[in-house]
Amino acid sequence: MLTGITGTPGSGKTTVAETLRKRGIRVLDLKTTVSPFVIGNEDDSDIIDTDAWADSVIKSGIDGFAEGMLAHYLPCDKLIILRCRPDVLKERLNSRGYSSEKIRENAEAEALDVILIEAVNAYKPEQLFEIDTTNIDAEKTADLILAFTEGKLPAAFGSIDWSEYVMNL
Repeated sequence: MLTGITGTPGSGKTTVAETLRKRGIRVLDLKTTVSPFVIGNEDDSDIIDTDAWADSVIKSGIDGFAEGMLAHYLPCDKLIILRCRPDVLKERLNSRGYSSEKIRENAEAEALDVILIEAVNAYKPEQLFEIDTTNIDAEKTADLILAFTEGKLPAAFGSIDWSEYVMNL
């Protein structure tokens, strides 16, 4: 079974993946798999041949968890979408040294539900679980992820609304 963990940069993917690893759970860092599939660069962002990349990851026989902002391009059995309130996301990305343009771009993507919409268009509702990481730590997030993947929590998405932040970005 393959479970993807996706979300906007700064939503907590890497942190929760590390928490899962500390619990002895295998989590593939998808960032380590994309470099052969970069076909260009635009506005300081790599352009990736996502179809070829996904085919390669699938052919590798991946099982367990896969973490990265492209996870929703894989044929996962379950998909976790991590979300973070745009104002908090901006702070997280600023602390990482992101440019003001990249911070705005990612905060807008989060406010407009870009990754969630892509996930909803690619997956069945029962496969999706959305988590607001704004005010919970990685341990609690990991607990929720495991509960969903183990069938202890039902699918849930669509209740997070950041639209009020769109005008303030």
